[in-house]
Amino acid sequence: MTNPATGTALTRPDGSPVRVLVVDDEQMLTDLLSMALRMEGWEVRTAASGHEALDGVKDFDPDALVLDIMMPDLDGMAVLQRLRQQQNMVPVLFLTAKDAVSDRVAGLTAGGDDYVTKPFSLEEVVARLRALMRRSGTALSAEPEPILRVGDLSLNEDSHEVIRGEDEIELTATEFELLRFLMRNPRRVVSKSQILDRVWNYDFGGKSSVVELYISYLRKKIDAGREDPLIHTVRGVGYMIKAPQ
Repeated sequence: MTNPATGTALTRPDGSPVRVLVVDDEQMLTDLLSMALRMEGWEVRTAASGHEALDGVKDFDPDALVLDIMMPDLDGMAVLQRLRQQQNMVPVLFLTAKDAVSDRVAGLTAGGDDYVTKPFSLEEVVARLRALMRRSGTALSAEPEPILRVGDLSLNEDSHEVIRGEDEIELTATEFELLRFLMRNPRRVVSKSQILDRVWNYDFGGKSSVVELYISYLRKKIDAGREDPLIHTVRGVGYMIKAPQ
């Protein structure tokens, strides 16, 4: 099964669907993530506690773990520590409400592979999981580098590298997700409400002004100082990305 939104199917080396274990004590969140991951054609199981997570890893043999740090019994750090002590090197994507630099460093130092903070985009979680599994060799894809291109701008959905011309551009996670949404819809006007729904689609109660703010951030990084802007405003309708004529 291939999800048209994300491109080529990702499978285990033997051709079977990849397996992801989602661990969080918030059922609404695990339900949302499970739905998004199953749309990729992946097998998904969930756990609501650290102890359930350890049992799930043993029984399910997942190719990746989405692991919440804050849980009532055994927190994500402790779960990861036990897995690594058992020489289990399953790729781990930490999921947490914490966004301090110290928390990121602690999670990655403990042996985690990546880190996503709430609120987040479901597409971002899927993309990061794809990248984790491909880098670790636990999953394969028919396409080695899923790259979006608009003019001289390229975006690698797995490595999260963004390049315009010969310049590499550093983006935050939200800026990256916004740019990816625009680049998946080249020469198509997308409204502020569509952007809010796709980029801030989990538990977000923000206003359209946040879209204007992040569009301005992107323009400063993508278009500033260049003769041919790629990001365009269609007044009263929304935004569009297109290559120069």
